Amino acid sequence: MGCLVPFIVNTIALMVVAGFFPGFTIDGFGAAIAAGLVLTLINLVIRPLLIFFTLPLSVVTFGLFIFVINALMLMLTSAVMGEAFNMSGFGMAFLAAVVIAVLNMLMYNLFVNPLSGRKT
Repeated sequence: MGCLVPFIVNTIALMVVAGFFPGFTIDGFGAAIAAGLVLTLINLVIRPLLIFFTLPLSVVTFGLFIFVINALMLMLTSAVMGEAFNMSGFGMAFLAAVVIAVLNMLMYNLFVNPLSGRKT
């Protein structure tokens, strides 16, 4: 269950972002599920290493560099997914990373934490 919730939240966030931004496209529901799975796996394996190695830069930028790392994770997901998941460039990936971070915060605070009994 530990990986299931982030997978569901990432998939929903990717579908919402794809619905609002023309430069961020996902080819259907199956591709959104696959992209959510790939993004969840990348966030579990590669993202912590990048955060660790760029910690001094993140401290200097007061944590804003995390959005750059998140944008790079989205671009890596897009590269793995091929034609099923496309972004128009790094600017779109950065904007999507910010929106996905806000959506993740909202979904966890409004749905996941109350349903699991966690206090925020």
